[in-house]
Amino acid sequence: MKSIIKTLALVTLVVFFTLSFTTIDGDKKEIKIENSKVVWKGYKVTGSHEGTIAIKTGSLTFEADRLIGGEFEIDMTTISATDLEGNWKSKLDGHLKSDDFFGVETFPTAKLVFTSVEASGKNAYKVTGDLTIKGKTNPVVFTISVYGNKANASIKIDRSKYDVRYGSTSFFDNLQDKAIYDEFDLVTDLEF
Repeated sequence: MKSIIKTLALVTLVVFFTLSFTTIDGDKKEIKIENSKVVWKGYKVTGSHEGTIAIKTGSLTFEADRLIGGEFEIDMTTISATDLEGNWKSKLDGHLKSDDFFGVETFPTAKLVFTSVEASGKNAYKVTGDLTIKGKTNPVVFTISVYGNKANASIKIDRSKYDVRYGSTSFFDNLQDKAIYDEFDLVTDLEF
């Protein structure tokens, strides 16, 4: 009887220590790039512009049906206006890719890594993540909703934190009607 108790205790200790030092990675679901979309919208004193930008790679991680993580890489070279055509579109696209804005030649990608995910309602999660643009990383907080194999989120980003200076009243005075607001929006529709 003593040997059975000792064996059970030993097995319990082995299982306890094995589980204590084993990380659970969860079920990583790759984003279907061709069926997913990221729309940006920037605001200025005299109006706004909007467009799209492509996801290079991305995944959401689940434990059972609960979201526990995510990671995305954005192809900054694909930034494009959708509210303009012709020469005006070409000029804005080129300017957004230049060093005045996102400097895509030096910084061709941006990255978002979820650092904390908390359930905030049915199918909704409050996410804190590290967003890297132009080599600068800052925390962002947003809500993501997940329904089946689809998810959507809206993120407000302060470009001044990433040294995106052009037309910013955080860096320049007397811009008047040439000012471009620091905050811009990203709206994502994801399929995985």
